[in-house]
Amino acid sequence: MLQKINKQLERIMPLITPVSVLTGVIFSIYLKDFSYLIPWIFAFMTFAGSLSSNFHSLKEVIIHPFPIFIAMLILHILMPIWAWSVGHVVFSGDIYTITGLILGMVIPTGVTSFIWVAIYKGNIPLVLSIILIDTLLSPIIVPYSLSLFMGETIEMDYISIMKGLLGMVVIPSLIGMYLNQVTKGKIKDQLGTRLAPFSKICLGFVVMLNGAVVAPYLKNINLKLVSITLTVFLIALTGYLFSFLIGKFFKGGRANIISLTFTGGMRNISAGAVIAVAYFPAAVAVPVVVGMLFQQVLASLNGHFLNRYYNRKIKNQDSVAL
Repeated sequence: MLQKINKQLERIMPLITPVSVLTGVIFSIYLKDFSYLIPWIFAFMTFAGSLSSNFHSLKEVIIHPFPIFIAMLILHILMPIWAWSVGHVVFSGDIYTITGLILGMVIPTGVTSFIWVAIYKGNIPLVLSIILIDTLLSPIIVPYSLSLFMGETIEMDYISIMKGLLGMVVIPSLIGMYLNQVTKGKIKDQLGTRLAPFSKICLGFVVMLNGAVVAPYLKNINLKLVSITLTVFLIALTGYLFSFLIGKFFKGGRANIISLTFTGGMRNISAGAVIAVAYFPAAVAVPVVVGMLFQQVLASLNGHFLNRYYNRKIKNQDSVAL
C-alpha cells in the first residue's frame, strides 16, 4: 500500500509543491508559528533518503572528486556571472536588485537538493558531499563573491548555519548510512521504501511553512515585483538547464547528472533570505525571498523532466536491443 501511495505521490510532485507554496502564503497567519518544525522535518527526510547509501559509496565520491569540482564551478562561477549579466541588462542602475540576484546565486546549494536526488535515484553520496563542502566554504565564498561583484563585504553567522547543517543533514545522514552499512543494505528494503511516501509528504509541509514565512514580503504586488519574479524565475530555470547540459557534456552517467542538476539548480534560499534581511536594505532581500516561491516548484518540474527523459531513453535502448 505504501509503495502504491509513493508512486502516486511521485506522479503529482509537480502539483504538490505549488499548492504547498500557495497554501503557506494564504494561511501564513496560522502557519508561520510552526516554522520551528522545519529543521526536524528536514532531518527526517535526510535520514530516510540516506538509508539507500553507505560509507563505501561516499568513499568512492571522495576518491573521484571531478563531479564535485564541476558542481562548484557551476555554483560559484557560472551562475553568479550569469545573474550579474542578466541583472545589469534587466535592472540597469538598480544596484539593490542586482545585488539580490547575485546573492541568490552565491549562497550555497540547497539542502533540499538531497531530498530530490533521493526521490529520483541520483548519486546520494555525491549530493551529500557537494552540500557539505559548499556549506563549509560558504562563510568564505559568499562574502568575497559579493565583494568581487558588487564591492560589498558582509559578515555571516556561519556558526548558526553550520549547526543547522549538522542537525538537518550530517547527523541524520551518518545514522542512515551506518544502518545501511551494518544491515548490508537490508534496511533500505525494510524501512527505506516504507518511509519514502512520508518523505514526499514532509517535503510538502516544508514548502508550505517556507511559503508562510516569506508571505509578508509579497503583499505589495506591482510591476517591479513582477519583473523581479520573472527574472529570478529565468535565472533559476537556466541553473537547472546549464547543470544538466554540463553533466551531459562530461558524460557523468544518470545518477551523477541527476545529482549535478539538482545541486546546480537549487540554493539554500532560507540562509540567503536571512543574510539579505540582516545585512542589506529590504530591496536586496526581495529577489532572494521571491526565489523561495518557486524553487521547489522548479525542482519538481525538473525531476519530472529527468524522469521522462531517462525512461524514454531506456525504452529506446530496449527497442534497439529487440
